[in-house]
Amino acid sequence: MTDFVIRVECYAGHRGEEEPRRFWIGEREVGVEEVLDRWLAPEHRYFKLRGDDGATYIVRHDSGHDRWELTLFEQDPSARHS
Repeated sequence: MTDFVIRVECYAGHRGEEEPRRFWIGEREVGVEEVLDRWLAPEHRYFKLRGDDGATYIVRHDSGHDRWELTLFEQDPSARHS
């Protein structure tokens, strides 16, 4: 998958660290059910998320350019509709 820019709404928790709460892939809104993991790289922050659609996402924040990108999408096979 090629990385592409997404729009992200964040929430600052009690520690003041912002984390994604919902994001948009084009016009499709995905709510964040759970932040599964987070890590830092020299120029980016990464979040592994479970969406309200059952899929797993990894999003990356480029803080220098204030830009969010989707780097991974993985659909749970049991969540697919027939």
